[in-house]
Order: sequence, then structure tokens, then C-alpha cells
Amino acid sequence: MTGKKKIVLAYSGGLDTSIILKWLQENYDAEIICYTADVGQEIDKKKIIKNAKKFGVKKIIIKDLKDVFVKEYVYPMIRGHAIYEGVYLLGTSIARPLIAKDQIRVAKKFKAYAVSHGSTGKGNDQVRFELGYYYFGPKIKIIAPWRIWKLKSRSDLINYAKKYNIPIPKDKKGAPPFSVDDNLFHTSTEGKVLENPKNSAPEFIFQRTVSPEKSPNKPSFVRINFKNGDPVAVNGKKSSPSKLLEKLNKIAGKNGIGRVDLVENRFIGIKSRGVYETPGGTLLIHAHRAIESVTLDKDTMHKKDQIMPKYAELIYNGYWYSNERLKLQKIIDLKKNKVNGMVKLKLYKGNVIIESRQTKSSAYSMKKVSFEENKTFNKANVERFINFHKTKLRK
Repeated sequence: MTGKKKIVLAYSGGLDTSIILKWLQENYDAEIICYTADVGQEIDKKKIIKNAKKFGVKKIIIKDLKDVFVKEYVYPMIRGHAIYEGVYLLGTSIARPLIAKDQIRVAKKFKAYAVSHGSTGKGNDQVRFELGYYYFGPKIKIIAPWRIWKLKSRSDLINYAKKYNIPIPKDKKGAPPFSVDDNLFHTSTEGKVLENPKNSAPEFIFQRTVSPEKSPNKPSFVRINFKNGDPVAVNGKKSSPSKLLEKLNKIAGKNGIGRVDLVENRFIGIKSRGVYETPGGTLLIHAHRAIESVTLDKDTMHKKDQIMPKYAELIYNGYWYSNERLKLQKIIDLKKNKVNGMVKLKLYKGNVIIESRQTKSSAYSMKKVSFEENKTFNKANVERFINFHKTKLRK
């Protein structure tokens, strides 16, 4: 075994990646190393280890990346207010680059010649993974089973699983299953009745939010403190990035906040319908815009709004590590040191309401904005300002 080539497989322990594990063993004369990135998804470590060992896997690596994920990926994206096609907070998109980076780290550590993933041939994730693989390990081979194997349907996969005694979850017998991806930032659900956009999403698919109708009849209040553009405390209590997001997820989820039902344009050129839940992230993006409104100047805020659609599209398309995204991030973060203060939110039946903003920033002037007569704002200049813009109106 020690003399064999090695392949590092992104492994969840579920049906699809267990089938891929067996398929790799059948089709490649290589030792398979199973790698799981813990980015806050529902994870059963014992099940992962048990299922991998059943196939004779010797190396099973489960890496806790939750804090890195939130601090180095989610927070920069929140600072950019990234929203794809008006509603999607890019929850799946932002996790893939980190997973790809760490999978390549493992591949290099064990001198593996290849890496493999379980993304389907119609989805965006195959692109996101493989761009990340290429960026950090351009000489490492990529094996994408869904694009090359002869298993063409869900029935083929079920039959293959039966042949090798791979456990099949009850809801995956017969009809195609819901496709679920989750991490600490969000949960996405696709497939089955959701494929037809005329069908309403069944309530049972929601995993981290209650319906607004069943949420409390009294509002909840939450205070989020920001320092240098990032959240540092919730309701006065400081915590690690992952714990902070966990807390916001619970608060928002019980108030029916963070649900999105969308038909999106995939990078590879097809449309897909999905239901996404991003409870804590929804609070963060509202609060961050609110604190910026009293800490940043107009030109900086408007420049950020101008570049946001491109920034969001780059993340969606898997270009997190591209020079273009990094250049936009520098623009986004140019004055993040000024973004300090506290925002109080009211949460009520799916709604996020800004209650108050507190900051020591000088960007917002009570003296200038006051309706009381004052000498800090020269109204005579306004007429000249309007006359100047009159001349530009017909140019």
C-alpha cells in the first residue's frame, strides 16, 4: 500500500461520495485518502470514519476550518455586501475555495498525484473546486467522476450502491433526492419538487429557519458591534467568528429570517431553482450597511455599490483567488478601519428592522443635518450647486 500512488477525495461520508470512493478504488491503482473539511455543516465524524474504514481507507482527515471560514472568507464578503442576482448571499460559493485550498494542502503533504470531488457535471461547484485546485496545485491531477463515469442516473447510483453494500438513506430510494449543501453560513436545497419553479417549497425542507408565521409574536432585539469593518460582539459579548455567527444564526432562525427562493443563472449556462437559508448572514449584511452609513463618506459607499455586482459574480463563478477579486477587495477594504460602532436590530416575523446606529465616527454630523438653524452648512452654496448641474443636464 505504501508504494501506491495517492488520491485525496473530498469525502462527506454520504451516499454519493461513498460511491465515488469505491469507484476510485475500482478504476485507479491508488490509495484513497478521505478528506473532510468542517466548515460548520452537519457532520457525523464517527459515521465518516466508519464508512471510510469499511472500504479499507487508512488515512481519514477531518479538518476544523470553521473560524478560518468565517474570518477569512465570510467576513471579507460581508464587507463587500456581496449579493448575486439581487438576493443570493453566496453561501455555497464562498465555502468551496477554502475547501479546495485545504484539500490541496493535504494532497501536497501526502505527495498525492490527484484530488477528486463529488460535484455533478451540471453544477457550479465543479468549477469552484477546480479553479481552487489549479490555483494551489497546478500540477496535481483532478478526477471528476460525475463527468467521466458510466453511471448516468440516480437509479444507476442506487444499483451501484446495492452491489457494494453501501448504505442508502431511505429518502434516496427511487425518486431523485433533494440536494442539500450546508455550512455555518447557509443551507441550500435543490431538486425534487423544487426543480419546477411553479411549485411552492414544502415547509419540511427548511432546516435552520422557522416559518415567519410560526415565529414569535413579539420582536427580538440584537446588538452587533463592529471593529475595523468586522463584527466582534453580539449583545455585548465578544466571541470567536464561528461562535458569533452560530449565535446570530439561532437568533435569526427562530424569527423566520434568511429565507430565499430563487431561480439563478449558473456559471455554466443553465438556470436552476433553489431555496437558501442564510439567517445570521442576513443580519450581518443589514447591520454592516447600517454601520457604514454613519462611518463612511458618500464616494466610498457609492464606489462599493458600483463594484458589488462584479465582485459577487466573481465569487459565484469561483474566482475568489483571482487578481480581479483581490483588486476589488482592496477597494472594499480601503477605509474599513473607519467602520466601528454598534447597530441594534429589531427582528420580527422574517423582517430585519434597523433600530439604531451608534458610532464615534465624524462622518455623520448632527450639526450639519439638523433642521434647526445653524451656521455649519452654507445654504447659499446650494443654489450654485444646482445651477452647475443644470448646465450638465442636456450635455
